[in-house]
Amino acid sequence: MKITLIVLMVLALGMTGSTIYLWSDGQDAEKKIENLDLKIQTMGDALNQSESLMAQEVEKVKLSYDSLLQDLRKEIDQGQVKIKMVESKLSISIVDKVLFPSGKANISKEGEQILNRVGGVLKNSIGKIIRVEGHTDNVPIHPKLQKTYATNWDLSSARASNIVKYLNEKANIPGKKLRAVGMGSYHPVAKNSTAKGRKWNRRVEIILIPDPKYKEK
Repeated sequence: MKITLIVLMVLALGMTGSTIYLWSDGQDAEKKIENLDLKIQTMGDALNQSESLMAQEVEKVKLSYDSLLQDLRKEIDQGQVKIKMVESKLSISIVDKVLFPSGKANISKEGEQILNRVGGVLKNSIGKIIRVEGHTDNVPIHPKLQKTYATNWDLSSARASNIVKYLNEKANIPGKKLRAVGMGSYHPVAKNSTAKGRKWNRRVEIILIPDPKYKEK
């Protein structure tokens, strides 16, 4: 009888311990679920905020895009300028002949007028970098000009630099927002085997892109 009683007490204690153990596990599981729900909610809030900021950025760039379309309508209709917007990035492609004399890097009067309009719009951009790329076709520099620009790469770099200087000095765009890059003939947008293709390969691209270092106040 005593042995039976002892066995029953041991079993009872064991069951009590199991109950406490299961209850403790249940509490831990509930806490983990609560923490997971909190993390999911935080991630969802961050995603919504990110999407909202992106929508705002796209809207700002859209305003610049619309202004440039209006200001450069004549040049666009004449096939001298192309404007493209992809999400929060904006690019303006300008054929070289309206910006520079043939084979040179000094900006023409017509080019200054176009850059004044472009600069007037882009100087109001916030949190953006303005990247100016010089491009050429694959026709080698004429021997008479090689003392000044030995290669197409040199010419494209000089043109990009001169435009950046102009936007800084005449359009009052801060130098820290400007980048000048010579691309030479290595990034064609059309075939160099045709006159029409070479025309668009000899171009300057002014690209508005987000500044990764910018933090909105």
